[in-house]
Amino acid sequence: MHRLPKLLAILFMGGYCLSSLIALCWVTYTSFKANPEFFASTWALPAELRWSNYAYAWDNAEIGRYFFNTAYITALATSGTLLASAMAAYVLSRVPFRFSRFTFYLFLSAMMVPPMLYLFPLFVQMRHLHLTNSHFGLIVLYIATGLPFSIFVLTGFFRTLPTEMEEAALIDGASPWRTFWTIALPLAKPGLIAVSIFNCINYWNEFFWSLILLRTGKLYTLARGLQTLFWNMSTESRWTELFAGLVIVMLPLIVVFILLQNRITEGLTVGALKG
Repeated sequence: MHRLPKLLAILFMGGYCLSSLIALCWVTYTSFKANPEFFASTWALPAELRWSNYAYAWDNAEIGRYFFNTAYITALATSGTLLASAMAAYVLSRVPFRFSRFTFYLFLSAMMVPPMLYLFPLFVQMRHLHLTNSHFGLIVLYIATGLPFSIFVLTGFFRTLPTEMEEAALIDGASPWRTFWTIALPLAKPGLIAVSIFNCINYWNEFFWSLILLRTGKLYTLARGLQTLFWNMSTESRWTELFAGLVIVMLPLIVVFILLQNRITEGLTVGALKG
C-alpha cells in the first residue's frame, strides 16, 4: 500500500506533462494552417505549411517590436538583478555584522507579500518618480521584485563554498572587492546561472507589471502585446496568426530550458542544501 501514493503521483505528473505536450503540439501545427482550414477541422494536420502566418504575426501584428522590447528589457533586468543579488548574498553569507540574519529574513519576507497589497502605493511612487510608461521604470521594478528570491538562493549557495581560497587571497593582499570578483563569483557560477535563467524566464513572461505601467503601444512587451494581439485577431477571426505569435513567444524559452535544464537543477539544489 505504501507504493500507491507514489504511483498516483507519477500518474498525475505523467498525465499533466502529456496534456501540456499535446497542447504545445496542437498550437504549433495549428499555427501553420490557413484560417478556413482551422475552422473546418480543429484537430486535423495542415495541408501545407503556411509560413506566411509567422511573417504576418512578426510584421503586421508587431510581434517583432514586442520581441525586441522584451529581449533587451529581460537582458538588462536579469543582469541588474544578478549583480545586485550576488553582492548582497556574498555580504550576507561571508561578512558577519549585527543585523545580518535580520536583513536576510527581511529580504526573505518580501517573497511572501502578494503584489496586490503594494500595487497602489508602488504605482503612486513610480508615477511621482516619472517611471511609469517607460522601459527604464519597468526594468527597475523587475530588479526590485527579483532580488528577494535571487538573494535567498545565492546566499545559500555562497554558504556551501569553501572559504580557504578567499582567505588565502586576503592574506596575499587582495581587497574584499577583488576577492569577490576573482574568487567568489567564478566558484558560484552554477548558482548564478540558475538564478539568471529563472529570472530570465520570469521577466520574459511577465504580464502584470507591464499591464500596469505601460500605456504606449510601441513600448509593449511580448506578454502585453499578446493581449492586444488576441483582441485584434479574435475580432478579425485570424486565429492561426495568433497561434504563430504564441509559438514565437514560447520558442526562445523552450530552447533555453532544454539546453540549460541541468544547470537550473544543479544551481537550485546546491543552494537549497544550506539555504
